[in-house]
Amino acid sequence: MIKWHKKYIDKTLKSFGMSNYQGMWVSFIKGLIIGGLIIYIFFN
Repeated sequence: MIKWHKKYIDKTLKSFGMSNYQGMWVSFIKGLIIGGLIIYIFFN
């Protein structure tokens, strides 16, 4: 399962022309946005 996931991530990053480092930043920013939306929805 882990090998499949690593291959899937590598293939996806290559299709977007991104490095692993850029993929980690995208994931981090996506997490901030989703977390902010959840906080906004539940605490507003």
